[in-house]
Amino acid sequence: MLAIAGGKGGSGKTTTTLGLARAVDAPTLAVDADCDLPNLHALAGVPRDLPPDRRGYPDPDAGSAETRILPASPDAPDGVGGRLRRLRDRTRKGGHDDGREADAPLVLVDCPAGAGPDATVPLRVADAVLVVSTPCVAALRDAAKTAAMARAVGTPVVGGVLVRARLAAPGVEDLLGCPVLGTVPAAAEAHAADPLSDPAVARAYDDLVEAVFADANGSQRRATDQSTGRRRRRCPRSKTTLSIGDDAHSS
Repeated sequence: MLAIAGGKGGSGKTTTTLGLARAVDAPTLAVDADCDLPNLHALAGVPRDLPPDRRGYPDPDAGSAETRILPASPDAPDGVGGRLRRLRDRTRKGGHDDGREADAPLVLVDCPAGAGPDATVPLRVADAVLVVSTPCVAALRDAAKTAAMARAVGTPVVGGVLVRARLAAPGVEDLLGCPVLGTVPAAAEAHAADPLSDPAVARAYDDLVEAVFADANGSQRRATDQSTGRRRRRCPRSKTTLSIGDDAHSS
């Protein structure tokens, strides 16, 4: 489970969550953990309400049934934390509650903004955190606080990504305390309502997957999604690990 987090609203967390989910060539589940201001469903074009099976809607624009979207659920009896823990534990056991083999999805969590308890919970539950920010100073400072929050609850920060940026300015990695794994350009004006429809933005997330995820042999294999023609990074769940070095998180 990878938490996509950042200090400010509008920093690109939702776009990055969905962009990575579509770029990974393996089953993925994009989860909205922001119950107060959910917007993952709107960006993906799926209903706001949970599906009957509560396992997510197929992403209509992914070109594959392997990407699913799970809207925020304000009525979970044990809150967002309990819901995320159940998802995490199920994927660790292979996708079934009884531990039977399955092609378990990679779970990507679109985290709430801010520094309150609702923002901390997904950081605590996730296996690793990817910090997202725009290149402005205020957003970067808030992102640095988010990275510090993740470390405070014992979750490693896999790296950072700058959105609406071409380059990472000197000093950004020192501020965040982690490597900048990629940059995502601003979408062209014609794609402003749906940034992921911009080919340059989509390619940036394809490249980001290669930086964030590495298989056990340290190699990446490329595959082409035949229905869209987009090249996606193949990350089989049985061989893929988060690039968090030796600092594994197991809580």
